[in-house]
Amino acid sequence: MANGTNGAPGVGAGAPPQLNVLAQYIKDFSFENPNAPQSLTPTQQQPSINIQINVSGKPLGGTDYEVELKLEGRADSTNGVLFSFDVLYAGIFRLQNIPEDNIHPVMMIECPRLLFPFAREIVATVVRNGGFPPLLIDPVDFVSLYQQRMNELQAQPPAGSS
Repeated sequence: MANGTNGAPGVGAGAPPQLNVLAQYIKDFSFENPNAPQSLTPTQQQPSINIQINVSGKPLGGTDYEVELKLEGRADSTNGVLFSFDVLYAGIFRLQNIPEDNIHPVMMIECPRLLFPFAREIVATVVRNGGFPPLLIDPVDFVSLYQQRMNELQAQPPAGSS
């Protein structure tokens, strides 16, 4: 029986959701090794490493969205800063056949999940090239990160209220 689409799924309610990566790129990048070469001497003490991860996204038009994954980190020892980095890694994604109320969670959970391994590799490589052992950032639970961010936004008072 013919459905009029030559076997291809139709656009609309019956079409499956699609998430396509159109591009991914480094948007901004910084690595600092401010105390080299002294910071490169081996020590017995493990450095204190602090990493911050943030996600943002914006529509580009139609079904295309840009999602930015920001990784900021710093390694400190008793002698001061060993290194610091700041990576803004982004991607352009096409989200099709996804209900409007699911677009934001897909942008803020699934898109950064796809970007993360590439940003992690950039950090590991640059830290190694800076003279330190590669920094392998632990996997990130983007669902929890999203839920935490939504809870923070709901706890804020509305703009303009006293």
